[in-house]
Amino acid sequence: MRGHDRKSMAVPRARRLRRDSTDVERLLWGALRGRRFQTYKFRRQHPIGRYVVDFICLSHALIIELDGGQHAVALERDANRTAYLQGQGYRVIRFWNNDVLDNLEGVLTMILIELAPRA
Repeated sequence: MRGHDRKSMAVPRARRLRRDSTDVERLLWGALRGRRFQTYKFRRQHPIGRYVVDFICLSHALIIELDGGQHAVALERDANRTAYLQGQGYRVIRFWNNDVLDNLEGVLTMILIELAPRA
């Protein structure tokens, strides 16, 4: 499959992922959506190239990925994905689903640290 075909498939996939979001994604999205989080604007299930990222703050080029148990066995694939996204100029941070469920405030604090201006 050529690159353009994969990219054109990302938009419908992103729509499906938004519709079928997990409980953890909905929980974090509730804190990030509508500029509720320190007035930063986030998007969810946003296509970038052939990938669809969980959350993104475009103005700060920050991607937030949530990882469930399936990611423990997909480390190489996740590393390739992260390398591609970083190559496109984005910073990528990852959280385990359990972190969001057990410590949402801590996750939000880490996101805020990543959004802070860098010296």
